Amino acid sequence: MGCECSKLTTCCWDSEQNGQASEAQNAEPEEKNDLDLPAFHEYTVEQLRMATSGFAAENIVSEHGEKAPNVVYKGKLENQRRIAVKRFNRSAWPDARQFLDEARAVGQLRNQRLANLLGCCYEGDERLLVAEYLPNDTLAKHLFHWETHPMKWAMRLRVALHLAQALEYCTNKGRALYHDLNAYRVIFDDDGNPRLSCFGLMKNSRDGKSYSTNLAFTPPEYLRTGRVTPESVIYSFGTLLLDLLSGKHIPPSHALDLIRDRNLQMLTDSCLEGQFSNDEGTELVRLASRCLEYEPRERPNPKLLVTALVPLQKDTEVPSHELMGIPQSGAALPLSPLGEACVRMDLTAIHEILEKLGYKDDEGAATELSFQMWTNQMQETLNSKKKGDVAFRHKDFKAAIECYTVFIDGGTMVSPTVYARRSLSYLISEMPQEAFNDAIQAQVISPIWHIASYLQAASLLAQGKENEAQVALKEGSVLESKKNSTA
Repeated sequence: MGCECSKLTTCCWDSEQNGQASEAQNAEPEEKNDLDLPAFHEYTVEQLRMATSGFAAENIVSEHGEKAPNVVYKGKLENQRRIAVKRFNRSAWPDARQFLDEARAVGQLRNQRLANLLGCCYEGDERLLVAEYLPNDTLAKHLFHWETHPMKWAMRLRVALHLAQALEYCTNKGRALYHDLNAYRVIFDDDGNPRLSCFGLMKNSRDGKSYSTNLAFTPPEYLRTGRVTPESVIYSFGTLLLDLLSGKHIPPSHALDLIRDRNLQMLTDSCLEGQFSNDEGTELVRLASRCLEYEPRERPNPKLLVTALVPLQKDTEVPSHELMGIPQSGAALPLSPLGEACVRMDLTAIHEILEKLGYKDDEGAATELSFQMWTNQMQETLNSKKKGDVAFRHKDFKAAIECYTVFIDGGTMVSPTVYARRSLSYLISEMPQEAFNDAIQAQVISPIWHIASYLQAASLLAQGKENEAQVALKEGSVLESKKNSTA
């Protein structure tokens, strides 16, 4: 099933190989020890429940939402490290030991081209993976569903190289199999650099399928044998090259027909007009064709992919965040009066803002009212809240803590604002850890509430945890700007 274009590349493949091997080697990311990542860790379900605000729907980041058999959530550990949590279907991995062994093996990998695996959880019938969270969406979003501007040619070439380097690293570490490589598995980090999700290095279940995509995109040998091989991964890489070239998810058979007919214009994304020469386009098509060879042994290995992609790179001096048009990770967001008050630790100003806000942000929060609301017990609980509000208004923070605690312990109604008010009361009473715990609880109830993040920042500053506080402060600022933009 080899096409004319792929044969054309064979003659130049070997001559390129020697001349560019050293260049490719230089381009390959070194295995670093300074990625600021912890060693692989075993988490409890409760830790991950807290980190994801109770596995809240608002924190789902996987493509099919709650309907997917395995759901991915974004979350935040107590030390403010952002994480992605993949929660498997409960029947996916019945053998906890096998799951742990697989996860631990993947968790030994550490590379700047991967969204690295940080840990796992295997309590009862729960099976969860914990990875680095990368905030700037997937390749699928940027290629197929872009909003402001399409991805530039230079960035598409960079994506191809970074992925080839990720596959080369994994292959060198004995993890050559990657399950269901597609545009949703490529995620962009804080600096706009593409990385390969570690989740694909494990199957979705012990005996499950390795491909969830349409059969038209599945390697031909997988259809025959049901087994993934290193060569199958290269075939999937070829489909990704077609995605990058066309800006669409074109079935390989259709793309190869266009290539054979030399109809490259139909294959190329019209948004890229004028950004590359015919020769550059032809080189990428040749590489894709070779990856899509029917016979697995005819496909290049990851090292050869890197060798071929290095000389195609453009605008290498331009940072990825500029090519992508996203804010740089270190760029400071403008702070609101509440954010500024947290930075200054101006607790009086924070009190004034919370008092003025009242309970407006409780609308739509997860309140649970039972039949008890009509009983004397519920009336007593509501009275304790009212007394707490009076004490809070008059800055009697000890009384506010006592009254709000009665309300919270009553358990018949949940209010993020009450937790926020008790958090500030604890902070003013020089009890920063208790203040932090309440701010976390407020976020569990209302996952996208910016005030919860700001109060976490203030609590962390009071404990001298400057770096963690800056993360919480940035999160609060992002959430607040999103809220204001949709208001």
